[in-house]
Amino acid sequence: MASTSQASTSGARTAHPEHLGHVIFIAAAAAMGGFLFGYDSSVINGAVEAIRDRYDVGSAVLAQVIAIALIGCAIGAATAGRIADRIGRIRCMQIAAILFTVSAVGSALPFALWDLAMWRVIGGFAIGMASVIGPAYIAEVSPPAYRGRLGSFQQAAIVIGIAVSQLVNWGLLNAAGGDQRGELMGLEAWQVMLGVMVIPAVLYGLLSFAIPESPRFLISVGKHEKAKQILEEVEGKNVDLDARVAEIEHAMHREEKSSFKDLLGGSFFFKPIVWIGIGLSVFQQFVGINVAFYYSSTLWQSVGVDPTQSFFYSFTTSIINIVGTVIAMIFVDRVGRKPLAVIGSVGMVIGLALEAWAFSFDLVDGKLPATQGWVALIAAHVFVLFFALSWGVVVWVFLGEMFPNRLRAAALGVAAAAQWIANWAITASFPSLAEWNLSGTYVIYTIFAALSIPFVLKFVKETKGKALEEMG
Repeated sequence: MASTSQASTSGARTAHPEHLGHVIFIAAAAAMGGFLFGYDSSVINGAVEAIRDRYDVGSAVLAQVIAIALIGCAIGAATAGRIADRIGRIRCMQIAAILFTVSAVGSALPFALWDLAMWRVIGGFAIGMASVIGPAYIAEVSPPAYRGRLGSFQQAAIVIGIAVSQLVNWGLLNAAGGDQRGELMGLEAWQVMLGVMVIPAVLYGLLSFAIPESPRFLISVGKHEKAKQILEEVEGKNVDLDARVAEIEHAMHREEKSSFKDLLGGSFFFKPIVWIGIGLSVFQQFVGINVAFYYSSTLWQSVGVDPTQSFFYSFTTSIINIVGTVIAMIFVDRVGRKPLAVIGSVGMVIGLALEAWAFSFDLVDGKLPATQGWVALIAAHVFVLFFALSWGVVVWVFLGEMFPNRLRAAALGVAAAAQWIANWAITASFPSLAEWNLSGTYVIYTIFAALSIPFVLKFVKETKGKALEEMG
């Protein structure tokens, strides 16, 4: 099989340039799911205070409405793989697009708080599906020589989705005279913010009709000729199609179906490597990154920033997130995963500690003193930059590489579930913690960022440059 693999790969390399535009379009269309992932996760930022005011709810109830989408995310992520294996990757994308659309319309036109929460869960289910199906599909249709770069489209789309949602929220807030509950198109501004997601959701659905099914899925259901057609589309005419189909079939037969039972062992229920994966997932969330995307407008308003300006700061934070993600993509294979994680943790400790210091001062006329206000603003951007250039990307790379073949699928599922649960814990607790002590809340996040440094240095092994088969 070695010669077959080599021949097909080298053939693909010589044929790529003429087909690259088509392959980029396919990967970008699939990554629209990632865009919606980022957009839907972040758009709620613009509606938090309006929902609190309209339904007259306290911080604890409000937090559950914001965080409940993460329950849907966990269910969607857990079931997407099986759905995709049964009905195909494209059908799975179309289901996600329908759920995104339904969620956007329902969230924009809720009858009460309970159905707003229900629409949020439906949107979360779509996010979970998109988080799994997008990267899997892109990996399966990408020519080997370009797989890494095309695979990065998903993460890039997520951070662009976050930034666009903040920009749209800012524009709509300005149109409504700076009032989240101001009238806009016959609705309150916050309702329009949540409803605008219909546009990218419908576009995602339409694009799914313009891209081919995964050759891997087609081979798995016996449609070899159709799979060859698509392989020729994406890898070129110089490829030995019979050899490529045989190679894919061989790889599928060799894959081991890992189960939850395979993860058990060691002194503490799971094998040590599984706990390391869970630890990476939990630390990624416990530094409080999603507070920056779910609550940043509320946060700035709580320390006296004008609502319109607070939305603008949320947008600039999202741009910094994009810049950091690009830096991570450039350096993750050059510098290595561990050094990048440690550099990011050090930067996050500095940013979070400065925020904790700034928020410890009493408000003067409803605002932070000028110096502390600027420190808080700059430190928030520093925190997001260092997270994005390290843990935002590196954790997903680690989780895809660090587990032995026989454990990978099941271990990834457990680690991803831990990430959604940790995300929910931070998101649901922030409003109540912020009411208790905003500075103290940031001290907690600073401690977790600091603890992540010895965790990485002691327990996490570098995976740069190693074949997946070497992970033991």
